[in-house]
Amino acid sequence: MKGYGEHWQFSIFFCILKDIDRVCLQSDLEAEMNLKDDQTMIIDMGPNEKEARDAAAVIGQSLPEFETRMIVV
Repeated sequence: MKGYGEHWQFSIFFCILKDIDRVCLQSDLEAEMNLKDDQTMIIDMGPNEKEARDAAAVIGQSLPEFETRMIVV
């Protein structure tokens, strides 16, 4: 999961994915999971990153600051 997005909490990741990356993420998860016992939810929070971040309500310790950057490979 760390290769796909920001680690927000123990099992919560915030990911900005292209369609193909979402398909790859789901495929990678299915390959690692016990599909009879485990469960993962992928929730589309919309196309606007700022609105998606603002929609996340945090109680207690705040989320780590994020760095917006472009990576070219």
